[in-house]
Amino acid sequence: MSATPPAGGAGASPGIAERMGIAPGMVVQELGYDDDVDDDLRIAVEDRTGEEMVDEDSDEVVDVVLLWYREYDGDLVDILVDAIAPLADSGFIWLLTPKRGRPGYVEPSDIAEAAPTAGLSQTSLAAAGPDWAGARLVTRKSRVDKR
Repeated sequence: MSATPPAGGAGASPGIAERMGIAPGMVVQELGYDDDVDDDLRIAVEDRTGEEMVDEDSDEVVDVVLLWYREYDGDLVDILVDAIAPLADSGFIWLLTPKRGRPGYVEPSDIAEAAPTAGLSQTSLAAAGPDWAGARLVTRKSRVDKR
């Protein structure tokens, strides 16, 4: 934790990024950014990694993809397949969707159907702020390779 908290970071849960498996030095790519995202979560991730997140134009291999997705953002399978491309072999995706009752809410069954079609397995769920829920997705290869 840095000695000087960044502006706007006071509301972030101290360990949310750590609980999401984000570690110092990881490269995190953010997809689906819009003005409705949870800024406290974004700040917590950048504080934890010590780096700014890279955007969709980056050519870097990344450890984690934070994917903000709303029901009206397009075909979830296509978006997940695109999100897999920059992932390191042991990387994972946090699919962040609005919680029930929020605009853009995504049914859990939609995620459960789209993830395996895209070649992903869901490994856990987490609250990712007051308005967002997270589903951790891994490629089937990375899940099998873990010992």
